[in-house]
Amino acid sequence: MSTLRERHDTAGWQALDRQHFLHPFTDHKSLHEHGTRVITRADGVYLWDSEGVRLLDAMAGLWCVNVGYGRHELADVAAAQMRELPYYNNFFKTANPPAIALSALLAEVTPPQFSRVFYAGSGSEANDTIVRLVRRYRDVRGEPKRKTIISRWQGYHGSTVAGASLGGMSAMHEQGDLPIPGIVHIDPPYWYGLGGELSQEEFGLKAARLLEEKILELGPETVTAFIGEPIQGAGGVIIPPMNYWPEIERICRKYGVLLVADEVICGFGRTGNWFGCETFGFKPDLMAMAKGMSSGYLPIGGVMVSDEVANTLIADGGEFYHGYTYSGHPACSAVAERNIRIIRDEGLVERVRTDTGPYLQARWRELGEHPLVGEARGVGFIGALELVKDKATRTRFDPLGETGTICRDFCFKNGLVMRAVWDTMIMSPPLIMTRAEIDEFIALARRCLDLTAEAVGVK
Repeated sequence: MSTLRERHDTAGWQALDRQHFLHPFTDHKSLHEHGTRVITRADGVYLWDSEGVRLLDAMAGLWCVNVGYGRHELADVAAAQMRELPYYNNFFKTANPPAIALSALLAEVTPPQFSRVFYAGSGSEANDTIVRLVRRYRDVRGEPKRKTIISRWQGYHGSTVAGASLGGMSAMHEQGDLPIPGIVHIDPPYWYGLGGELSQEEFGLKAARLLEEKILELGPETVTAFIGEPIQGAGGVIIPPMNYWPEIERICRKYGVLLVADEVICGFGRTGNWFGCETFGFKPDLMAMAKGMSSGYLPIGGVMVSDEVANTLIADGGEFYHGYTYSGHPACSAVAERNIRIIRDEGLVERVRTDTGPYLQARWRELGEHPLVGEARGVGFIGALELVKDKATRTRFDPLGETGTICRDFCFKNGLVMRAVWDTMIMSPPLIMTRAEIDEFIALARRCLDLTAEAVGVK
């Protein structure tokens, strides 16, 4: 008997997709008019669709395939674990060896204030856990009024109700009567968009001190935590000035506010250190992780909890009524552990920091000379291009987002995957990308910029 995969060509897959599959973050009417792009295989930094077209994946899937596609050792680990113990829960005083081993390894590679992890199935679940955990921590400490969490506009912390509330995406808020109570937002450290005539250093301090203003407005006795991505990824790769995060940390310590780093995108080597907080020089109390934790091979997430917070909950918190069916799933844990060992054993973090990361950023900044690009920015293996109508005045296109969509579509047509956030083109390739592949990537990106400039009339 033939399999379903053997019975369908591209048109067949598109028809089934149209009839049965509701996609995430998708305008389904538009999708159905044009048909789904069906990806059938991948290797290294490349994807192939059902028509045999090869695409260079400069987004590492969704910021996650850090070790690249086609790592057979990860598939082998998953298969072996599924044969031995495919699943058991970690409730009721029970654990499994892969989850325990992964916990110990995470304690080795994360900053020294962390020795314990709470597992989830995704970054969204990790951030939901943080909402529950920081509020429980305050109750245990006898501070029941400290429930408000401060986040940032254009931040992204997932798409669950709590995760989307923590995030600062207005389109998501409008569709779900969000944010939920107890979550407020401040402006991001977006120098290109909000810095005006200020230097990076001046703007960094100004943006950080918005946190202190908000704490004082709300009352320090009501604020439990501040959460932020070291680099705001889905919001347009907003890279803060280097003095921003140390000032944020100073303010949090001054008012006894927990500092939470959402490392879902930045973690596991993307910025040239194991975690973005190390790149930007601050020490969080909690840290959300996912994506690069398993390089996307199986779904897993988690929260690293500082010893001070964890010890308080262990000593005086009693039962924490929170968890997931798949918390510490044995197969996912086994794959994540092997993935982290690959990152460590192959020196991918060091390579991004000292070799391919600087090379990528040097080539990326060459694109900043293009007449369509107002700013080319990046750190390690993450970056953004601001597409503008006029470079000198930073004048943007109207309507905003149309030019970015044109550029994104040219990318797909020319064998390149980049993402558009309004009129900001963003990249986040697999950490295994070589110098030769970087050169190929930049050449493709330049061609797509040229085609876009011609289409929108920029010379």
